[in-house]
Amino acid sequence: MTRFQKLALATTGALLVLILAGAVVRATGAGLGCPDWPTCWGCLIPPTHVDQVDMEKIDIEKFRRKAAALGRDPSEITAESLRAEFNPVLTWTEYINRLLAMPLSLLTLATLVASFWQFRVRPKVVWASLGAIVLVLANAILGAWVVYSGLAPGVITAHLALALLMLLLLVYITWAGTESPWRREVTRADSPVRMIGAGILLLTLVEGVMGAQVRELTDELAMSHTGEDRASWTSELEGSVRYLVHRSFSWLIFLGTLVFLWFARRDLLGGWGWLEKTIGLLVFSLMVMGVILSQLGVLQIVQVLHVFAASLLVAALVLWILAVKPARR
Repeated sequence: MTRFQKLALATTGALLVLILAGAVVRATGAGLGCPDWPTCWGCLIPPTHVDQVDMEKIDIEKFRRKAAALGRDPSEITAESLRAEFNPVLTWTEYINRLLAMPLSLLTLATLVASFWQFRVRPKVVWASLGAIVLVLANAILGAWVVYSGLAPGVITAHLALALLMLLLLVYITWAGTESPWRREVTRADSPVRMIGAGILLLTLVEGVMGAQVRELTDELAMSHTGEDRASWTSELEGSVRYLVHRSFSWLIFLGTLVFLWFARRDLLGGWGWLEKTIGLLVFSLMVMGVILSQLGVLQIVQVLHVFAASLLVAALVLWILAVKPARR
């Protein structure tokens, strides 16, 4: 692996860590732990106790606009109510999520600068690196809008969609940033395995967007069912078409993966390698977690692992599609 590839791989890892942190924020309801941006409770470093909150630095009118967007009565928002709602755990959960965006931004910029030395031989890598830095900036703006909008549902889904798009680019940059990219060879000219793999990737991306919308529903339940057992949410989620489609759609991916693995074992040189096994394991683990979420309840830790495993699956599928070399006809 070249130095450039190691840098691009570190950038990809930083993005996956940020996606994991974002999943923790969503699952714990810490999305408004820092209700302002770029400061947090009016501070560059957020307070750890309510007594440290300086209400003179807080724009209460902004809080009231957010309350109205969330369906609350703006007149209920006062300095006293904000003090009562202050939660240091949620505040620092969201703040750490913001901090993790910094190493990703620096690594993405470093990847772009390092890619310039490859412009003559691999111009696509440079353009992909430029696209990655644009997505970092766009998602930073979108992240601020998430706060300003009071966790507006469509904005949150777009936030995740841009992160997945950036993941696609970074996997490509990591794979292509060398003279001899890693390959998997197909032994049969008529093999449909690459097409099946591409189909699973497309289905996974669609499933991911639907999953983000389902998580928006759980966010609404978290606000309307404060203090209630999360295991009781499933019955309410089943009244949503989005949830039912998302749950049923996962079986299509699972069955498609079984077909994919059969053809991969038959048509790839050497049969199953580490990447095919990883894809199969990730899909199986996602199905298990999906069953837990649908049958046992919307458990926070399972939600977090579900999002992270889905991101790993997207990265693995993109790498596999890039690496597969069709057989000569």
